This record gives sequence, structure tokens and C-alpha cells, in this order.
Amino acid sequence: MPFAPAEVGGLPATWDALYWDGRDDPPDAAALRAVEFFVFPYGFHAAALPMLSRLPRLRVVQSLSAGVDDLLAELPEGVTLCNARGVHDASTAELAVALVLAALRGIPGFVRDQRARLWCEGFRPALAGRTVLLVGYGSIGAAVDERLAPFECRVLRVARSARDTARGPVHALERLPALLPEADVVVLTLPLTADSRGMVDAAFLARMRDAALLVNVARGPIVDTRALLTELHSGRLCAALDVTDPEPLPPDHALWSAPNTLISPHAGGSSSAFLPRARALVQQQLAAFVAGMPLANIVAGPDRTGNPGGRKQR
Repeated sequence: MPFAPAEVGGLPATWDALYWDGRDDPPDAAALRAVEFFVFPYGFHAAALPMLSRLPRLRVVQSLSAGVDDLLAELPEGVTLCNARGVHDASTAELAVALVLAALRGIPGFVRDQRARLWCEGFRPALAGRTVLLVGYGSIGAAVDERLAPFECRVLRVARSARDTARGPVHALERLPALLPEADVVVLTLPLTADSRGMVDAAFLARMRDAALLVNVARGPIVDTRALLTELHSGRLCAALDVTDPEPLPPDHALWSAPNTLISPHAGGSSSAFLPRARALVQQQLAAFVAGMPLANIVAGPDRTGNPGGRKQR
């Protein structure tokens, strides 16, 4: 697990716990053969994926990311996968709103002008009075919605299925083509799936109104990068991207120099809000596992409704 046993706390005295942060060499093979519950080290999925084949008793994989698209294809048969729904909501929603405000109000330009000691006055778009379309309305989308409430903007919501919420109606995905032309800002908060991969293509972008802002705090491959670059270079659209395709973005990639583009390095979940929430989730999941109670946030595995069973944990 990415936390030292003392940091997690509350482990039964009969349990053995291994600590590996994804940076150093993993524990020896004999110790790994006993592992049943594996908490993926945050930010080190690529390093940890090869470990799955070395854990013959593995029963649960707990990710500390909300998105687990990279884990699904590598999940061993019979193993339950849980994501970190709720852990990144506050942090990612904060960044989404920050990117919207920074892009609309021209903050990157102010930074450049400050370095050049230039005083450039002028009017900028405000968020107040604008229409924001949230594409994807899980826990992160709802958290963005909550944080938009004080900004006097109109919010439209789209998800796979229609429903009512305390903030207003959520429209079914079929309504997206009709809603896109109404939005000044489009915020992507949906997971990467076979259906959402490449969803923001040339046709999607063409439906966005002139001078609209696309904000992606979801996953890079949801957006067709080539189609987005075409719109950015035409000057018709703007973008604020916390995630890109490819990622990390190579130094010579065209997105770096694209006009009207603000890029952050997949920083949505990387804040001081992460550790306490992640620690609490791991504590909750481990307690449920050893007690034979249902796990939270099950994404895939032999039992989508409950726990595969509590047993001695390493």
C-alpha cells in the first residue's frame, strides 16, 4: 500500500502489511505471494501494473484514482477492482473552476505582461451571465456544479441517463448535440470508456459556439487532439486542459504553442486535499474487507454488489 501501516491505523494485530510507494524496488517474491489486497500507489500505475501478475492470492485492487481505464485491461480474472470515487472531487472541482476563471479572465496573459512589465488594460469575459455545460455528472461533475453556484452562471448537465438533482435536471447524453451550441463553457468530467474515447471530435467541436471554452479535467483521449488543434489554430475555440492525449505532453507537441490554450500537468487530484481523503478511503475499505462487509466503489470483479470475502490481509 502507498501508506505506511502506521499511517493507515486500525489494522488487526494478526495482519501483516507491506509498504511500497511505487518508487523503490518492490518487496521480495515470497512476501508478494501472500498479498490479497493491493492499494495502487497514486501516480505510479505504470510501475505497479506489472505487479499484478506476481500476486497469486490477490483478491482486491484498490485504486487511488477516480479513473481506472488503465487498470481494467490488466485486472486478473476473479479480482475485484475499486476506484477512488469521492477522493478527488473537491480538488478536481477546484481546478476545473480555476481553469475556467483563468482562461476567461486572461490570467496567463497577465502573467506574461507582468514579466514584460506591460500594463495592458481591457475587457475580458466574465463567468457571470455565461452558460456552462457539464459533460459527465458523477461525483466530480456534481462537485464542479456546487462550486459554480456562487458565480451567477447558468449550468446545463449531461450524463448517460436523465435524472433530477437538487441543482437541476441532468439531461441524457442524446441531448448533447442540441445543448452544445448553448454553452459558453464546456467542462468534461466523464470517465474514459469505449463510448467516450474520441467523443469530442470534429463534429462535437463544430457544434460549440464561436469563442467557447473547452475545459478537460477528465481524460485526454476523450478529446480528438488533432480536431481540437484545428479549432484552436483557427481562433474559433479556446481550451483549458488538465489532461491531454498524449500524456505527458512531449516538449515538441503542437498543443504547447496552440493559441488560446491553457495547460496544467494533470494536477486535478494532486493537492493537499488528497492524502486525508485517500487515507480515510483505504481505512474504510480494509475494515470492510476483513469484516466480510461490502466494499465501496466496486468497478469490476466477480461481485459488483459486495465483498469477495474478508480474509487475512497482507
